[in-house]
Amino acid sequence: MATPSPPRIRVVISDDHPLFREGISRALQLSGFIDVVAEAENGRDALEIIRREIPQVAVLDLRMPELDGIAVLHALVRDRVDTRVLMLSAFTDSSSVYRALEEGAAGFLTKDSKRSEVVEAVRAISQGKTVVPPEVTGGLADEIRMRRSQNSPTLSERESQVLNGMARGLSIPQIAKELILGTSTVKTHAQHLYEKLQVSDRAAAVAEAMRRGLLE
Repeated sequence: MATPSPPRIRVVISDDHPLFREGISRALQLSGFIDVVAEAENGRDALEIIRREIPQVAVLDLRMPELDGIAVLHALVRDRVDTRVLMLSAFTDSSSVYRALEEGAAGFLTKDSKRSEVVEAVRAISQGKTVVPPEVTGGLADEIRMRRSQNSPTLSERESQVLNGMARGLSIPQIAKELILGTSTVKTHAQHLYEKLQVSDRAAAVAEAMRRGLLE
């Protein structure tokens, strides 16, 4: 009994550079397991085609006329289109990679990548995997750390002490006694803490502080 062939992967490609687009398309077609069902030269056409064809994978250029790759990706995620996106870009700055992955891209490759790497990335993404090459992961880690620090408010020493007291389950009077401060002063620090963390009570403050890495 013959072994059934694995299902072929349907792909849409969008890039405004014809030679590059044709080269990627040829490489994918020659893989033997990928069908390029359509090509587009701008983001607006790409979005229309993807909505119509619903391919397993869309290979999108980050910078395109009409709509860029991020805008197309955002629309697909918003509309819950069941297509995973591989973003290709000549720009390898960590902010571009971070933004693409944050918006929901399943992979990010540079345009310097070998054609075989693009083929394997499409295969991996179609199987539910995420693809980010080693040469951009270091910068991505730095970007994540930088954004995390930017998103974390700076607490004064007293606010940090009040927060730690709350995390240990102490009441406002107990914190005041421990810090040798007046109860009203501790309440003022607590209110400033709530405002910085954008919460309204102590339980939410502790939870939010833990989420932001302000508490171990």
